[in-house]
Amino acid sequence: MSEESDQEKTEQPSEKRLRESREKGEVPRSRDLSGAMVVLAGVAALMNSGEAAFLHTRRIFSMGLGYSREALFSDALPGRALHAAVHEALGLFWPVAVATMLATVAAPLLLGGLNFSAQALQPKFERIDPLTGLGRIFAMRGLVELGKALLKLLFIGAVLGLLLRHWQAELQATGRGAVMEGIAQSIGLLGRAALWFGTMLALIGGIDALYQKFDHAKRLRMTKQEVRDEMKEGEGNPEMKGRIRQVQQQQSRRRMMEELPKADVVVVNPSHFAVALRYDDGRMGAPRVIAKGVDLLAQQIRMVASSHRIPLVEAPPLARALYATTEIGREIPAALYVAVAQVLAYVYQLKQATAHGETPPAAPTPEVDPDLMGPYREP
Repeated sequence: MSEESDQEKTEQPSEKRLRESREKGEVPRSRDLSGAMVVLAGVAALMNSGEAAFLHTRRIFSMGLGYSREALFSDALPGRALHAAVHEALGLFWPVAVATMLATVAAPLLLGGLNFSAQALQPKFERIDPLTGLGRIFAMRGLVELGKALLKLLFIGAVLGLLLRHWQAELQATGRGAVMEGIAQSIGLLGRAALWFGTMLALIGGIDALYQKFDHAKRLRMTKQEVRDEMKEGEGNPEMKGRIRQVQQQQSRRRMMEELPKADVVVVNPSHFAVALRYDDGRMGAPRVIAKGVDLLAQQIRMVASSHRIPLVEAPPLARALYATTEIGREIPAALYVAVAQVLAYVYQLKQATAHGETPPAAPTPEVDPDLMGPYREP
């Protein structure tokens, strides 16, 4: 049961998935909303140019009723009539055409934004496969689109039918009065009908836009396994990263052990800490830590140091402070200069006493600020 629920797409899409979706041209779109904007833009342009539209319409009607008998028998009449009619038609419809083209371009900005995808332009032969097409038609998405189309048809048809019934007297009156009055009334009725039609489309388009946005987000949802796989791809496999860190630590430890024989002294806390120091007054400004470790690694450092006859100096506070404050390959901080100088002086005296068979000097007990021990401060 848990494996089945793990495969359910319950997780929100990641930024990577959203980006890949846009690259494929898959963004939420509403044809109803775009259609509503086009219709409303056209109606607005038509109503804004009502007087000019009336004049152009009157001229078109007048051309068909104002030819003389001689002009009717002229061979040039059809060409002149067509040219004049096209000129008046362009004057009538160019504001509407410009407004609708602008609305067509602006409509995608409301939902999904402008998006150009080269992948969407690539030919996909499965789109012309009849069996695939039938599958899309009878799929749930196709049935939803069919249901929406039927509901739109019924809704718009019912509203327009009621409007025609309400405007029946006005429609009949357009053919009873003067020609100019009939034209003006016809344009007014056409504008109001288009306005109602655009408003209904806008209502449907708004609902459809919300649905398309929800449906798009639903289709992009991810399973928990997909989220984990994407995290592994983006951040790397945790197991592999752990293995890489382990190899890096092993290499660093090996280099540290190779440098250890060059140490001048190893400061230890009898069983837990070991820090190896080296000082070359000709090339170093201060003593440098070349190896350090705790517990098992500290034991290994002590064993290597003993095999190379490197002095071991027990100074627990100093060992803890060096381990806490100084990374391998770095010089010690100025706050530890005096304490380390005491240890190095002791080592020098110890070597001199051993070489001449003298009594070894007493081991120092350098004082160290407890704050320098950090988390390794003794309770």
